[in-house]
Amino acid sequence: MNTETLTSLKLSAANVRKMALEAVHSAKSGHPGGSLSATDILTYLYKAEMNVDPKNPKDPDRDRFVLSKGHAAPLLYAVLAECGYIPKEDIKTLRKADSYLQGHPDMKGTNGVDMSTGSLGQGISAACGMALAGKIDNKDYRVYAILGDGECEEGQVWEAAMLAAHYNLDNLCVFLDFNGLQIDGDITEVMNPTPFDKKFEAFQWNVITIDGHNFEEIEAALAKAKATKGMPTIIIANTVKGKGVSFMENQASWHGSAPNDEQYAQAIAEIDEEIKLLGGAC
Repeated sequence: MNTETLTSLKLSAANVRKMALEAVHSAKSGHPGGSLSATDILTYLYKAEMNVDPKNPKDPDRDRFVLSKGHAAPLLYAVLAECGYIPKEDIKTLRKADSYLQGHPDMKGTNGVDMSTGSLGQGISAACGMALAGKIDNKDYRVYAILGDGECEEGQVWEAAMLAAHYNLDNLCVFLDFNGLQIDGDITEVMNPTPFDKKFEAFQWNVITIDGHNFEEIEAALAKAKATKGMPTIIIANTVKGKGVSFMENQASWHGSAPNDEQYAQAIAEIDEEIKLLGGAC
C-alpha cells in the first residue's frame, strides 16, 4: 500500500469517526465505543475492498455487507455518508422520530444497507444465507460481516459458524471486532467466549489475526481470505473500544453512552488534530 492510499484511508476513517460521534451526540443516545473500534475495518471495506457502487446500491452482482453488531449503526451510517449513499447532513437525524436513520440498520428504509440487524447473532446468520445463495446461483459476489466479541456469547453465532463451514462458504469473510469490552464490562468476566482463534479453527474456519487499526494488515488479511478456498474466513481484529478519542478508549462505559456538549467538543478537537496532521481539512 503506497503512502498516498494509506493517508487517504486514514483521512476517511477520521471523517467517519467524526460523523459517527456527531450522530450519537445529536441523538443524545447511541453506541460510540463499538462504532469507533470498527471504523478502520468498515472504512477499508467500503473505500478499498468491496465491489459496490452508491449509484447502483441494489446491483445483484455487488458484494454484500452485514453489520451483525447492529448497535454500531452510527458507524455504518457514517461510512455510507462518506461514500455517497446518503447525504452527510442526514447524520444529525439519527434516532429522530421522523428519520430513516434508526437506532439499528434498516434495509428497507436506508440506502446501502444490505441487512436489518440489531438482535445479536442474527446478522452473521443472514450473512451465511447470502453467501450460500451466491454459491447456489453461481455468483461471484463476496459477503462481508462484522461480528462483535460480546456477540459471540450468543449460541446462534456458533450455529452459523457450523453452517458456513459445512457448506464451504469461501465467499464469506467475517471480521471479529475484538475490543474486549461489552456493555457490562470485560467480555471474559461477563461470559468468556475466548479463545476465538481455537474455537473458529475447531469449526473449520480459516483464521487470521490482525491489528484492526492497521490498514496494511487489513489489506493483507483480505487478500489471504480471497485466496482461501473451501472454507469461510474469520479475521480476528484486535481493536480498541472508543478508538481515536482519548477519554473513550478502553472504557466500557462508552459502549452505549452519548457525549455531552463538552465531551463532544473535546472528541472532535482530537480527531480534527489528527486530520490536520494527515494534511486534511477539518
